[in-house]
Amino acid sequence: MQLIESQDANFSVNFKEALMHPSTPQGGLYTPASLPNFNGYAYKNLSYKDFALELIKSFEFGYEEIFKKALKSYDKFDDKNCPITLRKINEKLYINELYHGPTRAFKDMALQPFGVLLSEFCKDEKILILCATSGDTGPATLKSFENAPNIKVACMYPKDGTSLVQALQMRTMKAKNLKVFALNGDFDEAQKTLKNLLVKQDFKKNLKDYQLCAANSVNFGRILFQIIYHYYAAVQINKELDIIVPSGNFGNALGAYFAKKMGAKIDKIKIASNENKILSEFFNEGIYDLRGKKLIKTISPAMDILISSNIERLLFDKFKDKRTKELITSLKNQHYFKLNQNELESLREDFEADFCTDEECMKFIKNSKTLIDPHTATCFKLLNQNKTQIIVSTAEWSKFTPSMIKALYKRQCSDEKEDMKYIAKEFKAEIKPEILELFKHQEEKVQGIESQEIEREILRWIKQ
Repeated sequence: MQLIESQDANFSVNFKEALMHPSTPQGGLYTPASLPNFNGYAYKNLSYKDFALELIKSFEFGYEEIFKKALKSYDKFDDKNCPITLRKINEKLYINELYHGPTRAFKDMALQPFGVLLSEFCKDEKILILCATSGDTGPATLKSFENAPNIKVACMYPKDGTSLVQALQMRTMKAKNLKVFALNGDFDEAQKTLKNLLVKQDFKKNLKDYQLCAANSVNFGRILFQIIYHYYAAVQINKELDIIVPSGNFGNALGAYFAKKMGAKIDKIKIASNENKILSEFFNEGIYDLRGKKLIKTISPAMDILISSNIERLLFDKFKDKRTKELITSLKNQHYFKLNQNELESLREDFEADFCTDEECMKFIKNSKTLIDPHTATCFKLLNQNKTQIIVSTAEWSKFTPSMIKALYKRQCSDEKEDMKYIAKEFKAEIKPEILELFKHQEEKVQGIESQEIEREILRWIKQ
């Protein structure tokens, strides 16, 4: 199968090319022209890795032996036989815990195998990977490529826009092939900087021997692995269900949508937003409106996003390339687009959406029967007691201790490490030693950088 450009269906590349060079000529995203039919229910008794391989094979990309090697990266997870934990809460509700990897966030599910794929594909050339993160993509990318030969990673994160643990995870990775920038700005500024660099010809020329790549979910290599865990979970339950996803950049929810189209028994994909309710507005009103909006900092920082890149892949799947280009061009130039009524009804066939305030989020954390982080908590706003549902849990609670303390005990966090240990004791939960080790570095000074300085600093680093 070839992957085509979302804004020009006449342009296509193979999977390897799309993985290694995710920038497209028209500035769109590589995506499948159509999705394969896959009867995942015939593979219910397979292990997660074997199920994943069968799903990947349905795309007919080739590279089967490389994919097998990539899937072995799940051996680094808590349970090497199954990287996810599907926790049954009651007869109607399940929580799909996706955070049992090296950095305790769902991004490991895609970035661990993605790292192996890219390393295998680029054995004979040098690669610079750019990464912009709202909190979890950064640590997962850096961990995946730590000490990888022929690969360098430049990661940008909003200096004051992640949790302390997320920031420390990035700043404490000292491998020589990794570089981390604390950006004086929000995630949308970081993502904009990344996208501009990916298409800037002078920047590419100045990289000399290095080919440019991206680890964000603009890369379809990420989306492929996100389809798998939604489909696998649906197969284990084996009845029609809804999936509720805490969504920021929309890659996770897109994976659920693609799983549905490939044959998973999914009725609705429910999009949970925080107070940056751009996606709930989009799915409920058919409007994507950035005019006059400013990013709101919430207790679910990985969802503090206004420009959700993967919406473009959904637009393509629903309305094809010409309409996608029209809508995305309007968003870029006028910071706004509006779907017609038929298009909105098409979205509503597959999606529902709502948003959760910080106060509501804290109540859900307080009332939960199990420890849930502030991103997972947003999903409880969309529960329907009459339907079978899976809540997608995207991060371990330990990454957001100040918010957990405020929600559970109505007080401010005084010492994050000690408060984390207190919660763990109260709930009989385990904290990974590597998380506790991070606090040795919490007093280290962080120098912020302006977005316009990123290009110069990356080039200076590359030439060292």
